[in-house]
Amino acid sequence: MAPANLDRSPCYNFCSHSPCRWTEDCIDKRFIRINERIRAREIRVIDDEGQQLGIMAPFDALKKAREKNLDLVEISPTAQPPVCRIMDYGKFLYQQEKKEREAKKHQKTITVKEVKFRINVDDHDYETKKNHVLRFLDDGDKVKATIFFRGREMTRTGLGREILERLIKDVEAKGIVEFRPRQEGNTLHAILAPKKDGGGQKPSQPAPDQSRVKQA
Repeated sequence: MAPANLDRSPCYNFCSHSPCRWTEDCIDKRFIRINERIRAREIRVIDDEGQQLGIMAPFDALKKAREKNLDLVEISPTAQPPVCRIMDYGKFLYQQEKKEREAKKHQKTITVKEVKFRINVDDHDYETKKNHVLRFLDDGDKVKATIFFRGREMTRTGLGREILERLIKDVEAKGIVEFRPRQEGNTLHAILAPKKDGGGQKPSQPAPDQSRVKQA
């Protein structure tokens, strides 16, 4: 059972349901009053089985909670009167944290790895870069294939496009084209993604807010 003197902020952020439909999942655990910290003169009480016990003073409701070795939790502070529920608050927090951990386990990291080519790339260097692309696709990562044009190379952008089209054809057994070759300033790039039935998938990890770009 949660300690009676937990220090909680007086701010709240709850979903708006009628008292009879409140469940533990509606509670925002960041902002909540429990037990002796409930300040209203009278409250509407719901027991641990979801049954309404009516309106009573917090002292009487807390007494009923103590009889069951449970907590009195304010779940709707803006209602008139405020709505409180009898529950095991410590168990509730544990279950919520467990749900959050399980949700993170099923999120996948989306990593975009960059492989750079030059328009004058020789066959050996091309094969090395291509093998990098295949390995990344096998790992379940996306690949950004990039060609950077310098100076007069801007007059030979067609050659750069041929290199990327060749790469797309060479890795088609492992990857699909997410974005066809396109030019932005002096850079030409294409995005490849692993086939769902192709390369292996990386173990699930917590997902970042944005894709990370790494260079090969």
